[in-house]
Amino acid sequence: MDLSELRERIDEIDSRIVSLYEDRMDVSRQVAEFKIETGKKVFDRQREQEKLEKVKSLTHNEFNSHGIEELFEQIMSMSRKLQYQLLAERGSIGKLPFIGVDELDTRKARVVFQGAEGAYSQAAMMKYFGEQVNSFHVDSFRDAMSAIDEGSADFAVLPIENSTAGIVNEIYDLLVEFENYIVGEQIIKIEHCLLGVPGAQISDIQTVYSHPQSLMQSAKYLAGHNWQQISMQNNAFAAKKVADEKDKTQAAIAGEHAGKVYGLEVLQKGVNHSGSNSTRFIIVTNQKIFRKDATKVSICFEVPHESGSLYHMLSHFIYNNLNMTKIESRPLEDRNWEYRFFIDFEGNLADSAVKNALRGLRDEARNMKILGNY
Repeated sequence: MDLSELRERIDEIDSRIVSLYEDRMDVSRQVAEFKIETGKKVFDRQREQEKLEKVKSLTHNEFNSHGIEELFEQIMSMSRKLQYQLLAERGSIGKLPFIGVDELDTRKARVVFQGAEGAYSQAAMMKYFGEQVNSFHVDSFRDAMSAIDEGSADFAVLPIENSTAGIVNEIYDLLVEFENYIVGEQIIKIEHCLLGVPGAQISDIQTVYSHPQSLMQSAKYLAGHNWQQISMQNNAFAAKKVADEKDKTQAAIAGEHAGKVYGLEVLQKGVNHSGSNSTRFIIVTNQKIFRKDATKVSICFEVPHESGSLYHMLSHFIYNNLNMTKIESRPLEDRNWEYRFFIDFEGNLADSAVKNALRGLRDEARNMKILGNY
């Protein structure tokens, strides 16, 4: 047979496959109807595994066995998604335990941030809540999460990601540990300044204090000066030290906001070499609420340590036409080479497509948690 005849045979076979696929999906719809009536779960892992073993046994070589397994995993995945969609259409998909609100009640709110007065976290808090916000600060991210968990604060402002340094790992872990939820975000441009006591000149400086990361980000500028560099816990503490000691030979690298708080003068702006350096802060509360106009959903989940398991989880976004904007992973404690995935995607918890995707993920992933809608 020549190539054209072989292609005709493939076309005929493909046509039969399409017809059989549509027949199978029609039966899947009937299965969904039965499950709606009886309250059965869509996902039956044991049944699907038995089915895969059965169809693999019908093949005649190892290559085909692997191919059939992959093919039927896809077919069964699409069948589940059809069933989830039908459940959503019939209003049987269940309600999510989050309450939509028109706006956050921040009028008498008490807000906590990590760090000292003058920290970028404080600047982010003031930009989001206003200059007159009732606030206090704590030493650690855990202390901030504990404050809202215990009710001593209504909201916390925490850095979760920097455009040059990447994610703040501890924040991701704390979002899983605590029953606190993201309800907003604030992005702050990071512009480090060289700060000195009033009357100081750049020529006076001999010692510079700052957080190690800020010193690194300002390395190009600092390379042009023969100054001693001393690491501090954070930039705000560095600014406070310079202000308290009133020594013209000392300077701090910190934000302009820290300079205002501690009465320091800006000797040089923009000493960090990246002009596009920004930090994203999240606004967290202990209430399961979301603004009705929220457009981003954050979730996390674990997946079985099996080939293709992450792909199957991500396919819920594809089939529900949801745009995933971020994915990160964190290793699971005491489980080598297994990970928890953190995902941001566009949508609102009131949207049927979002509910549909989350229902599928909840059934198929391990320990899926909605971190917030904001």
